[in-house]
Amino acid sequence: MSSNVLSLASLSPGRDLESYIQTINAFPVLTAEEERALAERFYYDKDLEAARELVLCHLRFVVHLARSYSGYGLPQADLIQEGNVGLMKAVRRFDPEVGVRLVSFAVHWIRAEMHEFILRNWRIVKVATTKAQRKLFFNLRSNKKKLGWLNDAETRAIASDLGVPPETVTQMEGRLSSRDVAFDGYPDDDSGETTPVAPAYYLEDAASNPVDIVAEEDAARLASRQLTEALKALDERSRDIVESRWLTDDKTTLIELAERYGVSAERIRQLEQNAMKKLRKHMDAAASRPPREFAGANSPLSDAQAA
Repeated sequence: MSSNVLSLASLSPGRDLESYIQTINAFPVLTAEEERALAERFYYDKDLEAARELVLCHLRFVVHLARSYSGYGLPQADLIQEGNVGLMKAVRRFDPEVGVRLVSFAVHWIRAEMHEFILRNWRIVKVATTKAQRKLFFNLRSNKKKLGWLNDAETRAIASDLGVPPETVTQMEGRLSSRDVAFDGYPDDDSGETTPVAPAYYLEDAASNPVDIVAEEDAARLASRQLTEALKALDERSRDIVESRWLTDDKTTLIELAERYGVSAERIRQLEQNAMKKLRKHMDAAASRPPREFAGANSPLSDAQAA
């Protein structure tokens, strides 16, 4: 193989697929003896140039395999790129003493990379995650090309062949037959309007649930009423300390309160702690009583009691 061919700076199918295919077809097909010699150089001597030559001479095989996955609607260039990764992994693991050709050994690695790429990109939501589902995904697609929608006998036959429950086959068939839908829908021709079947029209906005909003407002109103009642149970100085320390935007420091009442900052801290304990005790007791005891004068509950 000429050195000027192997010294290409880049071989990327994404730039120009036809030119890429013409380029890789220029690489010779290795004989069994040439392939073994190159494989031994890399396997025993870590000769990277031999590994590079093995990869380049088998790129045409990756293209051949990529064409068998053309029905998934994914770019051929991307499939070829993924297959090339699998080919390089196969060359790195290839043992020339096994007695098989590299192409027979590499097919598993090439297909594995292509399968992974297809499963990642075929749908926005993954259609197959487990090993059994992945196997079913590719086998079922090939069968559906001939069978169309599966009847019960066909479903059970495929399930038996692949060693999965019939329900799994039915679920996968439904996934294969579905399609992705834009969340906001697709614009109609020239009207600019979106289709009313978009998911955005049917998903519940949990943040705007009227029941939750009313419940939160009632809870906040009840807590505020309980706090007001609890503050009334404190003496004037304790109530002023709590309000100055916790219930105003411009909070007062312990030192400022100590100067106001002519005591030490430690004494203010003790009064604050005692007041907070009384507040918690009062509010806990209020929370354990029936809500009607805290119904305001204008609330529906108090009106009903008055009636």
